[in-house]
Amino acid sequence: MPASLRIKDVERITLRVPFTETAAKWNALLVWQWQIVEIIRVTTDDGTVGYGETLPHYTWGRVSDEALARVKGKNPAELLGDTSFGAGLEMAIYDVVGKALGVPVYHLLNLPKVRDWCPIAWWNTKMSPEDLASEAQEAVAAGYIFHKFKTRPWFDVYEQVEAISAVTPEHYRLDLDWNGMLMNVGTAVPVMQRLDQYERVSIYEGPINQADVEGQRELRRKVAKPIALHFGSPPFHTAVREAVCDGFVIGGGVSAVLRQGQLAGEFEKPFWLQMVGVGLVTALSAHLGAVLPFAQWPTITCMNNYTDELLNEPLTICGGYLQVPDGPGLGVEVNEDALKKYAMEEPYRLPDERHILSVVWQGGRVVHFANMKDHCWPHFRQRGNDPAQEPGVTLEIWDDDGSKQWNDLYTRLQQGPIRKQRGEASSGNIGF
Repeated sequence: MPASLRIKDVERITLRVPFTETAAKWNALLVWQWQIVEIIRVTTDDGTVGYGETLPHYTWGRVSDEALARVKGKNPAELLGDTSFGAGLEMAIYDVVGKALGVPVYHLLNLPKVRDWCPIAWWNTKMSPEDLASEAQEAVAAGYIFHKFKTRPWFDVYEQVEAISAVTPEHYRLDLDWNGMLMNVGTAVPVMQRLDQYERVSIYEGPINQADVEGQRELRRKVAKPIALHFGSPPFHTAVREAVCDGFVIGGGVSAVLRQGQLAGEFEKPFWLQMVGVGLVTALSAHLGAVLPFAQWPTITCMNNYTDELLNEPLTICGGYLQVPDGPGLGVEVNEDALKKYAMEEPYRLPDERHILSVVWQGGRVVHFANMKDHCWPHFRQRGNDPAQEPGVTLEIWDDDGSKQWNDLYTRLQQGPIRKQRGEASSGNIGF
């Protein structure tokens, strides 16, 4: 790469990439903004083009106008590893440098390559057992054998596991993520010990508050299968010294991932990479996984949620493993037609979704919520106002039908959840 190479232009292209039908149904409750994808295109003065990708409503670092201006006129090789640029721009710089040198990104990471194929998981948000089973069948057909999904107090986790088990091969493996919603050791232990009995259950993520060091130690003593925590909570030295987990969830910018991955490796702690996005993000995760020996657990990118990878050629997944691209840069080609097809105009935000959510337990006990983020989530996670994982529980979703009844109830629910006891006569409606 010539020392005189300079970044001539940087473009920010915002897209709306649709979810698949099932993903759209359930992602609408909390992460509908993930459809918005920002592509960064970097062009050097010799015409080399690099691409990066980020989700502006999720990813650790957005690309600012200041960052775009800061890289113009600079040699891209001098900018490698600077996470202050934001996720998409940092990625694009790695891509353009790799292309300028004619080498894959993993050659730029100053670590030897340890694998050509990286484990990768299908990912789903919280959803019904029936839809999870349908997703699992799609996952198997697409070459996956690992599947991570969100477990929540408003779904029967045993029914979810059994539904998936009924339609997948024996080697299919499940990672269950509670985001702390099992609350405490007393609640978590019986649930997790029961789940230990299911062959397909492989890893537990964040069952209780990660700051509960003593609770995490107790869980590891009483639960058979590995427990993963997000790197940094509790601080890494505490996590290792107190033996609070079996491995980690690692994400962030390239330099942060490399640092965290090497630290975990020094203590022989496996981890999975969690870098949410579409095709470019998934390609980058493979390059990082290629050089980190303890990236042994399946990567999470959520790529399967989208109808389009934005690439000319799809990434190769076989037997649950993603092939590390071997071409220059990220080793993938962006589909320019897709960039035109999904382009969106300001404001780069989708309208807020309106739903009434009804959590229904056996016996007809019901709690109604106005939405997931501000009402249902804190009701269970922060306040622990209802059972953390009770068999037979389910979630009903009531979309806005434009009726006065729906709007009146939604307005009332803005003040807080409403409890009801559902009788047989009202079993087929909201019950008001």
